[in-house]
Amino acid sequence: MNTNVNPHAAAGSWAPLKNVATGMSVAYKIIERPAGVDGLGLFYGPSGYGKSKASTYIQNKTNAIYLEVFEFWTRRTFCELLLEELGVSQPRGSIATMMREILRRLQDDPNRLLIIDEADKLIDKHMIEYVRDIYKGARIPVLLVGEEQLPQKLARYERCENRVTAFGMANPADLDDAQKLARIYHPRLTIGEDLLTEVVAKTRGVASRVVTSLAEIGQFATANGLTSIDLQTYGGTFFTGQAPRRAR
Repeated sequence: MNTNVNPHAAAGSWAPLKNVATGMSVAYKIIERPAGVDGLGLFYGPSGYGKSKASTYIQNKTNAIYLEVFEFWTRRTFCELLLEELGVSQPRGSIATMMREILRRLQDDPNRLLIIDEADKLIDKHMIEYVRDIYKGARIPVLLVGEEQLPQKLARYERCENRVTAFGMANPADLDDAQKLARIYHPRLTIGEDLLTEVVAKTRGVASRVVTSLAEIGQFATANGLTSIDLQTYGGTFFTGQAPRRAR
């Protein structure tokens, strides 16, 4: 057993990373918008930067409705699963009927945030107008979370793009983020700043790779009976996301 690892970290602990703060800033800007100001927000950036984990934290902090879009979804799937999030156990009826029920339920709590993760997929499937209908009909704040090209993709739908009043761009993890993650995942292991700096450089600041590299460091420390480790001491690997290549 790795005695350096926090056993509860992966099950719901969170680190106050800069991207969490960025996502929260966008969320509160559209939730607390003045009367007459539109309430669509975008939170976007490359895969692995921790946007979905930040979105889950925002959901818990604001009691938001959270919907993660999958590639196989149809228009009906979108309506059914949103209704399930709104408390309807077995959604029925046509898409139009379900959309009217969605609007009716959302209108009962107009300040409640709706987070749509992987929103790019709705644009790719030409379903983003459903979000505009929901926003227009219920006037609730909506946070669209997606990949780096989300703003450019949304620009093809001018009626949606014109409603966006808050932007947040996820950025690579830095040394401060790595230190916070290390304290969350390895509270009983002291990891030197030089080693964490190397982790950030090797992983190019991709948060998911930083966490995986920290796991490698924790396993190395446990195997060698270490409670403190730095770059000189560490003889393990860093997770770069690159597959190993066969030597010639």
